[in-house]
Amino acid sequence: MARLQEKYKTEIVGELKKKFARDNINSIPKLQKIVLNMGVGKALQDKNRMKEAAEQLGMIAGQRAQVTKAKVAVSGFRLRENNEIGARVTLRGLRMFEFMDRLISVALPRIRDFRGINPKSFDGNGNYSMGLTEQSVFPEVDPDKMNFTQGLDITFVTSAQSDEEARELLRAFGLPFREA
Repeated sequence: MARLQEKYKTEIVGELKKKFARDNINSIPKLQKIVLNMGVGKALQDKNRMKEAAEQLGMIAGQRAQVTKAKVAVSGFRLRENNEIGARVTLRGLRMFEFMDRLISVALPRIRDFRGINPKSFDGNGNYSMGLTEQSVFPEVDPDKMNFTQGLDITFVTSAQSDEEARELLRAFGLPFREA
């Protein structure tokens, strides 16, 4: 069992039960999945860039990345339907908790001038999204073998009914929110 998964079952559930005054354990918000997404727009000019980005995302997540294709053509971006334009990974279960642990304890502290993550990036339904400007903050990515820097989006999908519940859940896991 992952360290954060153990912490959720032993500490966080009890904490949130008191805070939200709930008796039913199933009504306590929980983390359902984490989605990592990398939009690689420059892959239209350089096919190797898409392959390398998908490999790096796979190393970061610990499972193979799915390459996403364009659904519609946009002539202003020189984009045709079915062009490869990104990669994504959906993490659940043990891998999800292990990734979150690495994100909180290793990757976020490696960001230069880091003062916390934005507390306002909730979607209104209890899901939180954040972006990283470069993938090199993860120790799995070797900076010497990296040909380009690429940002990625991380979305935490929770079972919370409101943003406030989700914020308390993620804060209990240890995500360092910036003071508003």
